[in-house]
Amino acid sequence: MKYGKNRIIFSFLVLPLTLYAIFVVSPYAQAFSISLTSWTGFTAEKPFIGLDNFAKIFDDPVFWKALGHNALLLLVVPLVTIVLGLFFASMLNVGRSAGKVGGVRGAGFYGRVFFLPHILPIVITAVLWKFLYNPQIGLLNGTLEALGLESLTRSWLGDPNVALWAIVAVMIWAGVGFYVLLFSAAMQSIPREIYEAAELDGAGRFQTLWRITLPLLRETVQVAWVYLGIHALDAFALVMVMTPGGGPDNSTSVLAEYLYRSAFTDGRFGYATAIGVTLCLLSLALALITFRTSGKKSAIEY
Repeated sequence: MKYGKNRIIFSFLVLPLTLYAIFVVSPYAQAFSISLTSWTGFTAEKPFIGLDNFAKIFDDPVFWKALGHNALLLLVVPLVTIVLGLFFASMLNVGRSAGKVGGVRGAGFYGRVFFLPHILPIVITAVLWKFLYNPQIGLLNGTLEALGLESLTRSWLGDPNVALWAIVAVMIWAGVGFYVLLFSAAMQSIPREIYEAAELDGAGRFQTLWRITLPLLRETVQVAWVYLGIHALDAFALVMVMTPGGGPDNSTSVLAEYLYRSAFTDGRFGYATAIGVTLCLLSLALALITFRTSGKKSAIEY
């Protein structure tokens, strides 16, 4: 009986597992095998060179510069996006100041406004902001000049000191709306009686957010951090559209963009694939560290 049950389970799993192996596992295996060659991408031969590509990575200053930029994105983008998302979601759901627990007036409208940037394709977002940052005809410099702040105008994407920060601002602007709605949905599942009890006890908005909302949204914040971290390790489309070639003096180069440049501009597919394998391992390490450091706590009952 047990053997027949296992056979039925296996018969249901064999097709999805086969498809998974073909379309997911196989490409990863092929990528790793290519990373062990000096393939240029345009020949049938793929000379095997072992781990030489990975050794070159450690001596490549552009790689380390791109990795440093990814590290900066990994630190700033998730932190700022989650903080803003929690703040706005809290205001939309429990920010009313009229003595009742609930969202601010017009919360539905504000939620749609916050989400609007997220529905734009990332390439369109990059093109729009590239025009906004334009030093001659851009809205940003034009607004600063109209306010008499000409000293603050600059070539936002042409200045190595501010180009990466300009892209960081776009990443946060484009992503925060989704997490506002994500956190709002999680907050709406929290019984209002908890907030009412906290209000009766004299808890302020910050205390309510810190001592009630955040502990109950712990798992949601954890998942958001992983997704934002993976997004920060990519940032390919924004960099490619807004600052082609990695910006001035590689000031905006990130690993995904450097991978593309190495493969399709320099014709080093083997080396580019080694960068891709490294990026994949970093993404897995990020997810593992995030879940490990968060630890396991007992569920909160309410």
